[in-house]
Amino acid sequence: MKDVTTIELTWIEERIERWIRFGKIVENRVVDRRRRIVGFAPDSIFAFVRWASNEYGTIVSRIDILRTVATDEPYSTVPFVQPGGEILLRLAGWSKVERVLRQIDAVEQLDIKPEEAAPEHWRHVHNRLTAGDQPRSYTRPMQAAWILRKRAGA
Repeated sequence: MKDVTTIELTWIEERIERWIRFGKIVENRVVDRRRRIVGFAPDSIFAFVRWASNEYGTIVSRIDILRTVATDEPYSTVPFVQPGGEILLRLAGWSKVERVLRQIDAVEQLDIKPEEAAPEHWRHVHNRLTAGDQPRSYTRPMQAAWILRKRAGA
């Protein structure tokens, strides 16, 4: 598939965990028993979680929600993501990551796939959590408005 954005995932129990929380994977290639590479089509939204520890405890805890881009679009680089993507949310620290995961769960409780939610919702969550505030909940009317905007080409 052309313009696929790939992400290298690793799972070494209690040491390194890089995984996809949501998103529609279009390619899945197993590298070895601890690593695989997944791909997303252009204009897809996905959440990428990274966690690592050493003998003293957690050293990295981060979540990125990205929109994949086509070849001619600008993008930001993110470790393990090739070539990169449009960053909708980027937070570090387990307390913030946990709050984002709860926001994702809340969207799913509405029977809405998080990758189909409005990109501005994930930007809003990023901005509110960065400022130390509580993000507004995503709602069905917000989803309906997003679908209408997409159909209108906005």
